[in-house]
Amino acid sequence: MSNLVGPQSTEAQLGKGAAIPALVVGIIGLIASSLVKGLSGFYGALLAQGVVIIFFAVHLMISKASRKMDPTTVMVLAMLSYFVKIVVLGALFLLVLINVSAATLNRTAFGAVAIAVIVAWLSGEVRAFFKLRMQLPLPGEK
Repeated sequence: MSNLVGPQSTEAQLGKGAAIPALVVGIIGLIASSLVKGLSGFYGALLAQGVVIIFFAVHLMISKASRKMDPTTVMVLAMLSYFVKIVVLGALFLLVLINVSAATLNRTAFGAVAIAVIVAWLSGEVRAFFKLRMQLPLPGEK
């Protein structure tokens, strides 16, 4: 797959393959949550979609940035980024819980849309990965 500039990176292809279904499911979730729960459902669904997409997009950016690094360094970077994302998510959820009422941001809509967007993102990323048909070297091959 290529664009006007040249071939897309693996991460760009994975990101595109994951983002499109995630955005479609997120928009459907926004509409459904708005119809069922009103404005609070819309805000809950919108926050869920944003959080999930940012969470997974950071992973792809780190993957691209660490492409030529030593595997041990990549593992440390991956674990550190995961830890930071979990801490930031926890802080965000705590701030929302303390400062935003359930009448303003529907927690059920947030949870349902977050799960749906996560499934869509991961399914799209797996599908995009299989479409890449990457040839991975076997151990012992040069």
